[in-house]
Amino acid sequence: MTTKNAELHTIDAVILWVDGNDENHQAKMLPYLKDKTKINSEKFKTRFNQVNEIKFTIDSILKFAPYVDNIHIITDNQTPDFLKNKQQDSYNKVSIVDHKIIFKGLEEYLPTFNCRPIESCLYRIPNLAEHFIYFNDDFFLINDTKPSDFFKNGLPILRGKWLEFDENIFYKKFKKPRFGHKKIQQKAAKLIGFNKYYNFRHTPHPLRKSTFEKYFKVNEDVLIENIKHKFRNKNQFTPQGLANHIEIKNKTCYFKEDLQLMYFRSYNKPLLWYKYKLNIAGKRKLFLGLQNLDRSPPNILNYIINWLENKMS
Repeated sequence: MTTKNAELHTIDAVILWVDGNDENHQAKMLPYLKDKTKINSEKFKTRFNQVNEIKFTIDSILKFAPYVDNIHIITDNQTPDFLKNKQQDSYNKVSIVDHKIIFKGLEEYLPTFNCRPIESCLYRIPNLAEHFIYFNDDFFLINDTKPSDFFKNGLPILRGKWLEFDENIFYKKFKKPRFGHKKIQQKAAKLIGFNKYYNFRHTPHPLRKSTFEKYFKVNEDVLIENIKHKFRNKNQFTPQGLANHIEIKNKTCYFKEDLQLMYFRSYNKPLLWYKYKLNIAGKRKLFLGLQNLDRSPPNILNYIINWLENKMS
């Protein structure tokens, strides 16, 4: 496959999904929790809970990215309800890929309740296209997209900005360390030898299978270190960040300053604010991120769900 004109090549989509309300899933998780009461805490549960966002993610891809060839949903012995009796014509692009498939030969690290090991193994999906777009199940397309929104001349388009490492920012030296989204990107950048990092946001991520294959073939220890943790661990890195920094180092990517993103992670504003954002400001965006939607007030949750249903119909 040449690196020219990715839009002429197959592009797949990959989505991680878990139904945290599934009693079998909770029973599988419980033996690995040191604090058994943690499974009932809101902060912990929100990483696994869902309000059927996955259907809107898939519907948004089908409607606004019809060039996507296959949609792979990565799950742990689960299937979203709307796919259990799917109509062949509606979702014939969609397939379920179990954790056991992408962890083949690495089964000792299962089960996992941590997105980072799963993301580290996405490239092991059988017959995955060289060019693929990775979605969380709270990412949505909200307007028409083109292959060139994700790949240019066969190379991924990165959306973000350069930032200093926390330890190089004076005021952060006096603050308690945080091990969130930015920190795991910094770890990825350090692995590739950077002294600052390219901070990506919550947009769909264009990735190349061969980037992971080549790196992990000669750095298997790095892969194992990242997949061995059942739950999130401060020593992990984000695989998307790893791929991005490899592409940057090799000069095999393009940069785009405009994120084209609308992103909600809290829902404490008046309903009118969300109406304005979705119906007016959203006309100029390609992507919508809805983090922790399960924790939004009922009136806002109902409005957003109805808006998504109308948008994807």
